[in-house]
Amino acid sequence: MTEYILAIDQGTTSTKALLIDPSLNVVAITGHELPQIYPRPGWVEHDPNTILKITYDSIREVIQKANIDPHKIAVIGITNQRETTILWDKKTGKPVYNAIVWQCKRTAGLVEKLKSKGYDKLFRNATGLVLDPYFSATKIMWLLNTITGLRSKSQKGEIAFGTVDSWLLWNLTGGVSHATDVSNASRTLLFNIKRLEWDEELHKVTGIPKYIMPEVKPTSGVFGYTKGLGFLPDNIPVASMVGDQQSALFGQACFEAGTVKATYGTGSFVLFNTSDKLVHSKHGLLTTIAWQIKNKVFYALEGSAMISGAAVQWARDGLGIIRSSEEIEPLAASVPDSGGVVFVPSLSGLGAPWWRPDAKGLLTGITRGTNQAHIARAILEGIALQEYALVESMKQDTGQKLSSLKVDGGACKNNLLMQFQADILSIAVIRPQNIETTSLGAAMLAGLAAGIWKDMKELKHKWKEDKTFRPSMPVAQRRGFLSRWESAIKKTLIMP
Repeated sequence: MTEYILAIDQGTTSTKALLIDPSLNVVAITGHELPQIYPRPGWVEHDPNTILKITYDSIREVIQKANIDPHKIAVIGITNQRETTILWDKKTGKPVYNAIVWQCKRTAGLVEKLKSKGYDKLFRNATGLVLDPYFSATKIMWLLNTITGLRSKSQKGEIAFGTVDSWLLWNLTGGVSHATDVSNASRTLLFNIKRLEWDEELHKVTGIPKYIMPEVKPTSGVFGYTKGLGFLPDNIPVASMVGDQQSALFGQACFEAGTVKATYGTGSFVLFNTSDKLVHSKHGLLTTIAWQIKNKVFYALEGSAMISGAAVQWARDGLGIIRSSEEIEPLAASVPDSGGVVFVPSLSGLGAPWWRPDAKGLLTGITRGTNQAHIARAILEGIALQEYALVESMKQDTGQKLSSLKVDGGACKNNLLMQFQADILSIAVIRPQNIETTSLGAAMLAGLAAGIWKDMKELKHKWKEDKTFRPSMPVAQRRGFLSRWESAIKKTLIMP
């Protein structure tokens, strides 16, 4: 009897459910958009109950679409948007407030207070992260400081904290399991990535009670069992939970030190596998846990760009130069170059390696001859040039030259963007046959735990390439692009 892995991919803008077979084929996929909530400028929220509803709906629909008996689902893997923060009442199971999304900037003031007290190094050494509103800790602090009575209930152990994986697990298991994995824990600013435990000193500094924190487990292993859902049988093991970017690294079969992937989603994220070596960046990158399998922990260097595919959405919804995201490639390809136009996609601040949440987007080099196609091309180039900055930082931190970059996410379907990425990095860019690598990683990790595959070596043999883009741009032209980009970044950083 064929057994299936159910992968739940809960992202920033949508939730997907996939059924994957032991050959890593996607048997069926369904999904729903997740509405974004913007209470104030710079604030971003999600409704936790909506997250739950569209997850359940996606699971029901994928089973129906595949026309399978749900009893054939052997195991479940969860991958999720990472730093997004949810607090809920353990007794009622109800969230106390909307989920505060990783993009939200409301805690910038709390971050500055922690910095002013000289805590940067403390957080960096323990967690591998920088003090930034991006991460979960200051979001929890804001909730505890803002909602009347919440701190008291938290200190009594009546409140649970979780990133989205923990929220889904709690509900899938009927409130039995309150847990997360090391990859998600490593994104909270509260987890010691050397000792693999919640850090006492950081909890004291932030005033966040340890009572609210989930149990931390290896990425591949049983977290709990389904209970009381109706649309799924009881006792299906949830056997992987993994942050979306780490999941994509695994789904790309980047198992060895020195392998790198870039995911082009709402934002873009480049991860460099450092294996069991914990590398602290000197060039603005994050040190994070990639995954843990049994007792072996893999680390990674990560570069995060806050805006990637979202820049194409802005071209569609904000500028109105395209009607659908797919239209940007033919529009950009209708001109031989961007006509000297440069776009810095800092529409939601700059992430690594600059870490300037206050940065504004920049479109420069416009002349009387500039048209929509030049701007479209500059938008795609700006996405790729951000990746260049991240990869360069990784090369400096590790002293390693890269031979290739594996790519995934929706925007990697754009051949013009991928060719420019290869040209500007001057390395091969490799796209897989299955670009749903975030979902695939969660399925692979769950299947390992369930014994569907013997080991990572077997999984690597199943990974398949679609196309390799090789650099072909003349050196002088590449230097020109990089010179204009560096000039634009300097302007961005001094803008008020």
